[in-house]
Amino acid sequence: MHTYRLGIATIGNKHCVQTITQESIGERMAEILLARGMITQEQRDWAMEVRERAGTTLTVILITAGIVHRLDLYPLLAEMSGVPFIDLTVTPPDPAAVYGLASEQLVREGWIPVRELPDGSMLVASQHTPRPAFVESIQRAVGGPVTINITTDWDIRRALSSVLREEILDQASLGLWQRSAIQSARTSLYLRQRIAIIVSLVAIAACGWFWPYGTLQAASVTVATLFLIGVVFKFVVCMAGARRERFQAVTDEEVAQLKDEGLPVYTVLAPMFHEANVVADLVTNLTRLDYPVSKLEVMLLLEEDDLETIEAAKAARMPAWMHIIRVPQGHPQTKPKACNVGLFFASGEHLVIYDAEDKPDPDQLKKAVVAFRRGGEQMVCVQAALNYWNVYENFLTRMFTAEYSFWFDYMLPGLDALQLPIPLGGTSNHFRTEGLRRLGGWDPFNVTEDADLGMRASALGYTVGVINSTTLEEANRNFGNWIRQRSRWVKGYMQTSLVHARAPWSLIRVAGFRQAAGFALLIAGTPISFLFVAPLYALFIASLLFDSRIFNLMYPSWALWIGLFNLLLGNALMIYVSMMGAFLRKRYGLVLWALLNPVYWLMHSIASYKALWQLMTRPHYWEKTTHGISTLSASEAAALPAGVASPATTITSNGAGQNAGDVPRPRLPG
Repeated sequence: MHTYRLGIATIGNKHCVQTITQESIGERMAEILLARGMITQEQRDWAMEVRERAGTTLTVILITAGIVHRLDLYPLLAEMSGVPFIDLTVTPPDPAAVYGLASEQLVREGWIPVRELPDGSMLVASQHTPRPAFVESIQRAVGGPVTINITTDWDIRRALSSVLREEILDQASLGLWQRSAIQSARTSLYLRQRIAIIVSLVAIAACGWFWPYGTLQAASVTVATLFLIGVVFKFVVCMAGARRERFQAVTDEEVAQLKDEGLPVYTVLAPMFHEANVVADLVTNLTRLDYPVSKLEVMLLLEEDDLETIEAAKAARMPAWMHIIRVPQGHPQTKPKACNVGLFFASGEHLVIYDAEDKPDPDQLKKAVVAFRRGGEQMVCVQAALNYWNVYENFLTRMFTAEYSFWFDYMLPGLDALQLPIPLGGTSNHFRTEGLRRLGGWDPFNVTEDADLGMRASALGYTVGVINSTTLEEANRNFGNWIRQRSRWVKGYMQTSLVHARAPWSLIRVAGFRQAAGFALLIAGTPISFLFVAPLYALFIASLLFDSRIFNLMYPSWALWIGLFNLLLGNALMIYVSMMGAFLRKRYGLVLWALLNPVYWLMHSIASYKALWQLMTRPHYWEKTTHGISTLSASEAAALPAGVASPATTITSNGAGQNAGDVPRPRLPG
């Protein structure tokens, strides 16, 4: 006989257990709350109407709307169920009781063993009412009778994060490496890769010793040709993006047709580190999302030793549907490790990443839902565009904006149109949560974990799309800060290239030759192109300054003309696509600034040599980018020039306030 205990009452399978539906529980709860003066009649009617529209439980609606606190509502739920309420901060779980259980099941089902009772049963804290099938599932997991108490959902998660701290840290840091070491950047170079590089360098040095001029000429022509191939590839992809502009466009009509009851639960992860100055702004920006808050799960992922940001988040007056997750301290201390911790606790069907300074379009989550439904189960991710709100602050912000405009408005749609791998941006990438878990999450040892994940998805046969929605960020205005950020990105591209080059034939076999070639030209070709810029510029300047007879001895005229042609054509093509991006965003003031693209590329070259050095000396070091350094005030940022919104995108008028349903939220008590 299967036996379980609800509080202190023992119930066996020979007894009749009353089945209570979620609807009846919600109605009884609403009446009790009203009778006890915990809600008003207006709030009760509003909550019941939203329940019909959103298709979720009254408990979630009342808590996420901030009408009733968790610590008031869950004890009432326990009282209605006839079982005690347990406060896990007063009675923390015994780690021995949790040992050996599947942590994923505990998070997914919302329960945790607390301790063994004198009668031999296991005291279990649950966020759900003790339905027979649910309790029997717990009994099978713990291997014996259980005594059920009720507690809050987030008390269970906090208890799990404490009891399973080492396991969570291990999964977040080493999960991908333990699952498939060949896909992880924990080891930068395999032995066979080191041997291949050493052999190549020795061969080049030997050629330079025996045939110095010929080797120099061959190297120069090869560098110039590879540079041109990389630039032409990007130009062709951008033209494909221009021809099929907004290939994955989601219309306002499609968004308007979505009903709240049909929307999935959406998890929002916001990793932050030493960003106390912008956390309040992020909280404000996320409250503007046009999505039912009863189906939103927002987690601020804060490093446990970053006390300043933790205190700033507590002071930011977060709504009840936002929560702080403390990321266990340990190596490596990177954004992807923090995201893996968030993934461990995520319960949403979909999941998105936002950075600390992000201002996403209010309807972005809904557009992602439409895109996922259109793309089918193989579409594991969709990427929204990134752009900047402090466009005209200085040279760097202008060039940064022009670059991102062509990258996200032409380059990514072009890759999508040509069915080539899409490297994800570091933010505003939306996932199917289970698909992300099947991919192994993020690689915490790769400093551009986003680009790596996009490539890994393509290599495993999944598709990645783009949507016509924009997230505004703060463009870097400081040269040193820009170098740190860009060198990290380039180093990550180098890491990703080395990781996916470990088994090239396997990549071609699974992803196909075109996908593999696209990966090589984009991910490997980008840092190589940047590294080539400085030598090509130096060669061009030297040809103008030094005696032509010396150069004729070292370089025949045909070699110089090839280098000059490639350099001029390559820069002309990149200037053109930068102008295209600025023009599409209606930022006409940036069009002429695109002429300074050669200077901007030279800055990339400087950052790339720093990246190469760090790849050899500190491969997993995360160069921190400082945010919140713009000199613009909030009012100046709000008065942006026309064209900052996503092209062909109209932001819905109700996106800023009504995100708990289609009816206005009533005034809260007091």
